[in-house]
Amino acid sequence: MDKSFREKTKQIKIGNVVIGGGNPIAIQSMTNTETSDIDKTVEQILELEKAGCMIIRSTANTREAAESFDKIKERIHIPIVADIHFDYKLAISAIEHGADKIRINPGNIGGEDNLKAVVAAAKKKNIPIRVGVNSGSLEKDILAKYGGVTAEGIVESALDKVRMIEKCDYDNIVISIKSSDVMMCVKAHEIIADKTIYPLHVGITEAGTVNLGNIKSGIGLGLILSKGIGDTIRVSLTGNPVEEIISAKTILRTLGLRKGGIELVSCPTCGRTKIDLIGLANSVERLIQGYDNLNIKVAVMGCAVNGPGEAREADIGIAGGDREGLLIKKGEIVKKLPQSELLNALKEELDNWKN
Repeated sequence: MDKSFREKTKQIKIGNVVIGGGNPIAIQSMTNTETSDIDKTVEQILELEKAGCMIIRSTANTREAAESFDKIKERIHIPIVADIHFDYKLAISAIEHGADKIRINPGNIGGEDNLKAVVAAAKKKNIPIRVGVNSGSLEKDILAKYGGVTAEGIVESALDKVRMIEKCDYDNIVISIKSSDVMMCVKAHEIIADKTIYPLHVGITEAGTVNLGNIKSGIGLGLILSKGIGDTIRVSLTGNPVEEIISAKTILRTLGLRKGGIELVSCPTCGRTKIDLIGLANSVERLIQGYDNLNIKVAVMGCAVNGPGEAREADIGIAGGDREGLLIKKGEIVKKLPQSELLNALKEELDNWKN
């Protein structure tokens, strides 16, 4: 496998975001509001923007939803993708109402004439089409050919759909192939990376709840991205979509594929812990989401005995002791203070660092 696949993919512009061709991997999520409820949808997108979302996808499942995209775009700052299933008219309407990209499965849009109409509308606006195929949408002939759902079948189905759009004389395309089977998904991406130059949107579909989904996504996306594959990323979780952004950023930073933002390390607690370390660590995790411009390491330790030593590699650390806490910089204790003041002290240090 050539690990420079990401460098060789075709550059595609989605609103003001350019993917492929070695550009930074873009983090994506999807709203779970009624798209036609413009206020709630905008509110959620702005929250996702603040968390670090770079591209947002919203369903265009009704006429009202499709006609809401231009109104939503007026109030947000990132590209918006229209998610289409089955109804080609909704795809065209979403395009006409400002969608920066559409996601379709060309095989279930209602036939060749309908697909041509959608592609013509996309071509007129020069917006990308994301070809989305997952393990649950494979055609009967492909299932029969491969004896069930396989990585090879997913790839063949996706490339068949790509050719359908290419036949309409259009190549402004992004490909998405997903499976809830982690290793099948990894294998499918390895196969398709050698067969196309179109940028790939990667994710483990239907990964599950925040806890279980993060494990599956961390393993699957870690394996895919580490091979040089993937131009946009979504961590699909059953929960608040903001969690998807936090997880995606963590995966990318862990792999060295994203710079900036705070790396948090915390100890697992033990019998020496004299502080609510779990609550404190969770509070710090929420706090640091607002400091994407910092490229530092923060440590949260539960013990004043080992805290300074274990936090030596961190730029800033806090540690809980018996009725008191410590503020630590580069392994050196710089201040003792009440436990209740640890979080505020850390925020003050981050603000000073930020400024």
